[in-house]
Amino acid sequence: MVKRFSMVFITLILAITALLLAAKYPTGPNTVSFDEPAIMWLNAGILVVLFLLPLIFSFFNLLVLRIISAIYQVFFVFGFLGLVLVGFMIPSIWVIVNGALGAIISICSIIVTIFVGAKKANLVTK
Repeated sequence: MVKRFSMVFITLILAITALLLAAKYPTGPNTVSFDEPAIMWLNAGILVVLFLLPLIFSFFNLLVLRIISAIYQVFFVFGFLGLVLVGFMIPSIWVIVNGALGAIISICSIIVTIFVGAKKANLVTK
């Protein structure tokens, strides 16, 4: 349980870091920036709400919830991989590093989510 929660929480921290990097390097007038702090808080709140489902599911060891959480986290991987592409277009090494690190941590989180409880479940059934 602690492993799953910590992996999802680290992914949340990387997503908030990506939001802060996006505010530091705005690409146009309709993007997030530090000039509008209310919009920043709103976006950070939306990120936290998006991560609530996998964070809550990390406390349970049911196979169905682990699979739903893993499928949900696949969208985080796609988001971070998209961030890598954006980093190449801006060009910003910090955005690329954050996107790559987020994608790697998200993939590891999916693997941990699926396989951590599997050994305990097999021991109980024997």
